[in-house]
Amino acid sequence: MLRGNVVGLRARYEDDIPILRAELYDDVAGSARAESRPWRPVTPGSEDPRLVVDDKEEGHVPFSVVELAGGTLIGTATLWGIDNHNRSAHIGLGLLPASRGKGYGTDAVAVLCHYGFVVRGLHRLQIETVSDNTGMLRAAERNGFVREGVLRSAAWVMGEFLDDVLLGLLAEDWKPDPA
Repeated sequence: MLRGNVVGLRARYEDDIPILRAELYDDVAGSARAESRPWRPVTPGSEDPRLVVDDKEEGHVPFSVVELAGGTLIGTATLWGIDNHNRSAHIGLGLLPASRGKGYGTDAVAVLCHYGFVVRGLHRLQIETVSDNTGMLRAAERNGFVREGVLRSAAWVMGEFLDDVLLGLLAEDWKPDPA
C-alpha cells in the first residue's frame, strides 16, 4: 500500500466494487461530472469497466483509497493515460460523498504524485476537471499543480456546458510533503 498522511492507496478488492458502484457510479449527477461519457446503468454483477481492474493494462493504474486510521474505503484514485515515452500521465480521483471536504483529496493527490514521480519516474502529471470542482482544484493546487489553461464549454454536464480546467505539475516543481 502507498501511504500518505491520512489515506492509503491500495489495490482494488472485489468487496470494494459494490460500494463504489452504489456510492459513486450509480449517482447520476455525480457520475456525469466525473466521467467524459454519458451515465448509463450497469447491470449488478456485470463487469463494470470503470471498476474491474485489468492488471495487464500498463497505461492505467487504479487504486482504492482508504483511510489509514481504520482502513475504511473512501474512494478511487487513478493514474491513467500513462505515456512511457514522454514520461507523463493523468490523475483521476473520486471520493465517496461522505468523504469529501475532509482533506482526503489533497492527501490522495500527494500520494499519486509520489507514485508517478518517484515510483514510475514520470516527468509530468496532469489533471483535467470541470471548473466548479473546487475540491479537486484545491487538492491539485495544494500539491503544486499550476493552471495551464481552460477549455471553454468543453464538458457536457447534466444539461449544460462547463469549462474544463487543465492543471500540470512537473517533477522538478514537485515538493513532496516531508511527513
